[in-house]
Amino acid sequence: VAIASSTGGPRALLEVVPALTRELDAAVLIAQHMPRGFTAGLARRLDAMSSLEVSEASHGEVVLANHVYVAPGGQHMTVTSGGALARVALDSSAAVWGVRPAADPLFLSVARHFGAACVGVVLTGMGRDGSAGLAAIRRAGGGAVVQDRATATVYGMPHSALEHAGADVVAPLASVAASASQLIGALRASGGIR
Repeated sequence: VAIASSTGGPRALLEVVPALTRELDAAVLIAQHMPRGFTAGLARRLDAMSSLEVSEASHGEVVLANHVYVAPGGQHMTVTSGGALARVALDSSAAVWGVRPAADPLFLSVARHFGAACVGVVLTGMGRDGSAGLAAIRRAGGGAVVQDRATATVYGMPHSALEHAGADVVAPLASVAASASQLIGALRASGGIR
């Protein structure tokens, strides 16, 4: 599960991540637009509230089910293949849409690596980050959840994602975690996840 969030995102993540349970049986990767120095505290707060382990991502670490990886502020996070294992890759390449970390590089890598076994989630935020990546996830056969207008602090990213990629589910914030879990379950049942 790959999650994009920006303005209003920390509050949204504090509702979504603790609602994910171990039945998810999938890794969760988060690109929250945040400067260097703030994402470690966000990860610690989420970890204290969640049944899944949450940490700020480290370069080269193995991507494990039921672990939540928060992209460090100031670095893009992507998924790469390390033999048979998926690994986190961090880099300080140019900002995308004016931000780093950005969701599009993460989503594009998740689509390449996991194909029909992934779900992209676009939460509140300004701009259009996540739209191209969500479209790539859907083209690869994965699922898409977009936060609804009524519960988004800023509807820019969700609106852009809907316009450019569409969604399997448009959900109020309180239902985002359940929607993502249900989509993962449906992909698993259809053979997209082995």
